[in-house]
Amino acid sequence: MKVILFGATGMVGQGVLRECLADPDVERVLSVGRSATGQQHPKLREIVHPNLLELASIEADLTGYDACFYCLGVSSAGMSEERYTSITYDLTMVVAGTLLKLNQGMTFIYVSGLGTDSTERGRTMWARVKGKTENALLASPFKAAYMFRPGAIIPMHGIRSKTGWYNAMYAVLKPLFPIARQLFPGSVTTTEQVGRAMLVVAKKGYPKRILESSDISTLGGPH
Repeated sequence: MKVILFGATGMVGQGVLRECLADPDVERVLSVGRSATGQQHPKLREIVHPNLLELASIEADLTGYDACFYCLGVSSAGMSEERYTSITYDLTMVVAGTLLKLNQGMTFIYVSGLGTDSTERGRTMWARVKGKTENALLASPFKAAYMFRPGAIIPMHGIRSKTGWYNAMYAVLKPLFPIARQLFPGSVTTTEQVGRAMLVVAKKGYPKRILESSDISTLGGPH
């Protein structure tokens, strides 16, 4: 299996990349993003592309892939709905449209979030925009499209967020993670489980097109 990964430098993307490189069924991983991961591996190729809204110049490099793991995302804190929509919806659909054109039979897996609003009419701005993005992807003619809605994600294997206050929060709460996983097993997962679950779904499919945190944890296996 050949995989394209968007967002490999983020916390979720780092976990997904780690599991892709470790999986013997993954032959090749192409990371596309605005910055390099800093990793070297025989399976890994990277394209640093500053403007992801313009992919025409790298289309030749985006062909021949079986799955796309889309892990790009930003916090909506302090952001207008117009700006958040541009980054979350518009960018995702540019990438999806380009990959649809270039890769027949591709599976597209999108990382959304717990609480995403499929009706697109709720009060919470980020949830509406994520819901709009999910709905558009589910309506796209990919071989298959799956929406991952993790809740709290515990970073594993030294993975760190690019957001400083996330790292500070994780450091403070880390001793409580085992308790949280016992008390809220359906809402807490790990970067390892997210990556493994994506690979399982890309290879074998899944009955549900929207996967909640409990689905992700089950598919990703015990930690």
